[in-house]
Amino acid sequence: MAVAAALVTGVVVAVIVLATAGSPAPLDSAHVGTIASDIVSKAIKDEQAAPPTSAVVYQKILPSIVVIETKGPSSKSGTEGLGTGVIVNTRGSILTAFHVIDGATTIRVTFADGTRSSAMVVSTDPEHDIAVVMADHPPSVIVPAVLGGGAQVGDEAYAVGNPLGYVDSLTAGVVSGLERSAETNTGKTLHGLIQFDAAVNPGNSGGPLLNRGGQVIGIVTALANPSRNGFFIGIGFAVPIGTAGGAANAPSK
Repeated sequence: MAVAAALVTGVVVAVIVLATAGSPAPLDSAHVGTIASDIVSKAIKDEQAAPPTSAVVYQKILPSIVVIETKGPSSKSGTEGLGTGVIVNTRGSILTAFHVIDGATTIRVTFADGTRSSAMVVSTDPEHDIAVVMADHPPSVIVPAVLGGGAQVGDEAYAVGNPLGYVDSLTAGVVSGLERSAETNTGKTLHGLIQFDAAVNPGNSGGPLLNRGGQVIGIVTALANPSRNGFFIGIGFAVPIGTAGGAANAPSK
């Protein structure tokens, strides 16, 4: 309705200007109403034809998403751990959560184009649950994500990752709170977190939290569950991207 009101106002102003400038006789109210209605109808159709914000965000971030699989000392076969990472610069640095790679003896990453490679840890900051890994053999084309910031309560928020093994899944919600603290499974307490309600589950850890522009505003690190069962009940947490990138000394170019 706000759009319609603005458009109608614009039409009326235009008619008044024409009438006072000695142009042809002013249109009657019925004609003005018809013109305004046509403009509003076109605006509504254009809005409906545009892809939803979530679809645009997903297409922007998808080339930068990385699947991270790990094995530990006691792993016999298959994968021991699964997480998500996001490429943050043209060198191919992959930002993820520290607990995704903690204790891993083998790390394998899979890029959006299907390229698979072993990877090594190049920087860590356990205090903020952040790590940076690099592929030994990255793809020929590296597409870094665009980093953002300045999240506010009520902003749209999107999480992309591999929850429970469902690769490249997108969930949507809002920023629910800022400067939150949360206790991890290891008993460590993280501070200064973004709270959000886009659904995340094991496998999302290390993946990006995005704003409506598709910019990375945080790295998913934890979820709240009083039962300690490890599944989502409506509260997720992310390390703000400024803290995440700076803490792990992630290069910006």
